[in-house]
Amino acid sequence: MNELSDAMRWLNVVMWGGIALIALWAVVWIVRYVRATPMGRVSIRQAVRIRWGWKRLAQMAGLSVTDKMPTLIDQLSDTDGKKQHKPRVLTPALKVTPDEFGVMARANCLPKVSLAEFQKAAPYLADAWGMTRVSVLPGDKPGQVLIRGVRVDPLVTPTEHVPTGRPPKELARWELGVDEFGMPVSVSLKDVPGVTVGGLPGFGSSMNNRLICDWAPSPAIQFVTLDGKVTHAREGDYAELFQRMFAFVGDDLEAANKLLKRLVLLRRARSACMTSVLGVKNMWHVGPSEMWPLIVINMDEAHTYFRDHKGSDPATKRLAALAAENARLAEDLVKKGRAFGILMFLTTQKTTGDAIPTFIRDVCPVGLSFAQKTAEAAVAALGEDIRQWPDANPINLQEPAYVGVVVMSAQGRPGFVRIRTPYVADAYAGDIAAKTAHLVRDPFQLLEDLTGRTVEDLASHNPDEEDGPELLAA
Repeated sequence: MNELSDAMRWLNVVMWGGIALIALWAVVWIVRYVRATPMGRVSIRQAVRIRWGWKRLAQMAGLSVTDKMPTLIDQLSDTDGKKQHKPRVLTPALKVTPDEFGVMARANCLPKVSLAEFQKAAPYLADAWGMTRVSVLPGDKPGQVLIRGVRVDPLVTPTEHVPTGRPPKELARWELGVDEFGMPVSVSLKDVPGVTVGGLPGFGSSMNNRLICDWAPSPAIQFVTLDGKVTHAREGDYAELFQRMFAFVGDDLEAANKLLKRLVLLRRARSACMTSVLGVKNMWHVGPSEMWPLIVINMDEAHTYFRDHKGSDPATKRLAALAAENARLAEDLVKKGRAFGILMFLTTQKTTGDAIPTFIRDVCPVGLSFAQKTAEAAVAALGEDIRQWPDANPINLQEPAYVGVVVMSAQGRPGFVRIRTPYVADAYAGDIAAKTAHLVRDPFQLLEDLTGRTVEDLASHNPDEEDGPELLAA
């Protein structure tokens, strides 16, 4: 009798413990649901429906397999070997996670139900789940697939970025935004000489502003801007950010020419002493540092500095000569600056050869484009391959809903990806610039402090250089 009582007590403990766990899970779920945004709540309800209806839907969509082999229990229970075993229908295990745009599901593959079968069934899943589109990619682990379903189109959903004010976890990692499936997109700019960005006026976003805001808290990065659509630093898109830059020029071709000459001089000086200072032939083998920072050159409206001026009067001839020399200096920085820690961004409306000379544009491995009006402009920005991917062509982004959407080549796979870039409010940009202004260092002075020699002296004694002495002008 006592043993029975003890057993009942343990049974009660187990029962009430199970009830407590279920109640705790319910409370956590309810709190999570209440705290979610309205869009998040819709996704949570959607995820629940997907889990409940998965086994039936998987069989209807051809994502199941019949197992005729009896289980171990069936074999042990069949002592005379005459029992008829019912075949089992197996469906992939599915784990669903909701977010603002829809759901992310991870499924295990089965024999004859793998990546190809899931990709073939994607349109059926989209219809059954009430999604705008469904994408299927290889999963994080072997034998898994990643199913991304979006209920609302991330490309037409404006977003805002709030800078954290903390140094980036990975230097030179460019966080761009989210793709058409709501997945974050980033690209590594390590060992990259240059980036080109094109697009119709008014269709770009504060993409470059986000990069500066995200990278500004790092003392291992220094910025310089040439903005061809303004005259003074306190005008235009970079008015709130210029205090985080060690140099800035506007649309004055002569001032831009002087700055580019100085930057080429710095490149030559770094080239002359890097092996002895850093012990490597490529700065990226050790990475940027506070004393040897990555120099980010942001040239906005680049066509301003390269435009071929036509005319025979002295003023026009002088502008033409400055533009031609600016192109030659920019070519030097793009073609020779990568290994020494110089990264150049060239932004313009059309990245055709008349805006950015092809001898500069074609050595920039990363190209992006906002909306374009002609196929020629799209090809100039993204290369001939964009003709083979009409759905991703930026000529389809001319609707107002696509302001801030950019196209770039997909990293690690064929094709192109469309990205919704977020807006960065001027107040956030100004706050970050003010808080990080103390990190601004003159890279010329840093190099002189490292070597004990002037930049001019270092550049003039570089035996590896073949350029003429005209590049040494300050």
